[in-house]
Amino acid sequence: MMVSRSVEEPGSRRIFSPLFRFFLTIFYIEWERRSKKAQSEQGNDMPRIYSDTPPVVSVILPTYNRAEYLDRSIGSVLAQTYRQWELIIVDDGSDDHTHEVVDSYLKNYHTIRYIKHANRKLALSRNAGILSAIGEFVTFLDSDDEYKKDHLSHRVDSMMAHPDVDLLYNGAEIIGDPYVKDKNDMSKKIHVFDAVIGATFFGKRSVFIDLKGFRNIAYSAESDLYERAIEKYNVKKIDHPSYIYYRNIPDSITNTV
Repeated sequence: MMVSRSVEEPGSRRIFSPLFRFFLTIFYIEWERRSKKAQSEQGNDMPRIYSDTPPVVSVILPTYNRAEYLDRSIGSVLAQTYRQWELIIVDDGSDDHTHEVVDSYLKNYHTIRYIKHANRKLALSRNAGILSAIGEFVTFLDSDDEYKKDHLSHRVDSMMAHPDVDLLYNGAEIIGDPYVKDKNDMSKKIHVFDAVIGATFFGKRSVFIDLKGFRNIAYSAESDLYERAIEKYNVKKIDHPSYIYYRNIPDSITNTV
């Protein structure tokens, strides 16, 4: 996309300082780069699924029989100050009224998509979302959790400020018991902040594709992906607690394993 730039004519009274011109030029270059990259992510030879500029961030929300929490989780995405996102809801074979809840959003928000398949568990549901994502960045949201309003803006700003970083993780506020079972010794517990909170992953889509997503293992597929990622990529831990992790849901995976 080309952007016209005004040029001062001789005698013009409108004078811009060299420093202003420098930052304005940098802004235009970066804006054009990101626009072209976002469009290329869809592929020049691939069908388009958005009539306007494609999203920069793909939020993947897997869910299974969590209809009662969906308004909270979906609502937190809609409330984001950062707007260039798509939300991919992956229904892992729910038999409650999940579809009815989601359908009310599909009718009003064109950047929300819905996928449903037979029950395959969390890891494979996340992978289904990854394969459907078109954003430059991919992140996650568990259906019984929520984002603070600045979550996506903070993560995008972090990636933009550190282009050498490929994957971010953690940065959460814990509601409820902060201890989970240690994957290396299930008889012990460790603090959540000493573990990898998978839903907080925020990274380049190419990273998840290259790693072939999450492996379908019984517990802590997140730490498995993390361990594979640090062997090849620059992975950074975030402290900004903009992801709200509800550990007080009785039948959540970490409470029933």
